[in-house]
Amino acid sequence: MLEAKNITKTFQSEGVQTPALRDVSLSLGAGEFVSIVGRSGSGKTTLLNVLSTLLAPDKGQILYQGDDVTGFAPKRLNELRNRDFAVVFQFHYLLPYLTAQENVLLPFMNGLGPVGREEIARAEQCLERVGLGGKGGKLPGHLSGGEQQRVAIARALVKQSTVLFADEPTGNLDKGTGEAVMDLLTDLKDDGLAIVMVTHDENYAQRADRVVRMADGAVLS
Repeated sequence: MLEAKNITKTFQSEGVQTPALRDVSLSLGAGEFVSIVGRSGSGKTTLLNVLSTLLAPDKGQILYQGDDVTGFAPKRLNELRNRDFAVVFQFHYLLPYLTAQENVLLPFMNGLGPVGREEIARAEQCLERVGLGGKGGKLPGHLSGGEQQRVAIARALVKQSTVLFADEPTGNLDKGTGEAVMDLLTDLKDDGLAIVMVTHDENYAQRADRVVRMADGAVLS
């Protein structure tokens, strides 16, 4: 369903070039859960950003359902991201002056479509799905760190995306809360959502269907 073929990415700072990805290839099947692990600087977050089309590769192809999306025009690429891809970051990036429900509805407010009764009902369903039923009216400051991350996941789910990209989703959480988020991700995978997760935690990585290990910008396994 999603495939990276021979991806290369180099960053340049003050005239110095630093290879971030070196001829990386990776595939993701429909409904598959893949974790990416490696030391800091190994290229795992860069790979996730390229896979999710947030970052363009210097060389190589990103194929999604058979189409080479690296050749898409910006408008078409943005439509793809809005429709099929969702990203959850290590920090939740919730707007503090919006309620949990309003934060979940942000994708619609940002151009995905109008906000009506159907969208509000979908937001409530997503909050219920992540264990926050009845808390849609609370501001982020009145939620725990784990609950805030769950709101971020609900925001990703509201688009009914095909692929969820999660960059260290448990990185700022305590062990118990991190386990609860991993339980949620596993349940979502069982419901048919494809997931690519970057993590530094080997125990969490092992809960995926497949573990991809990286070092120095290359895939080891």
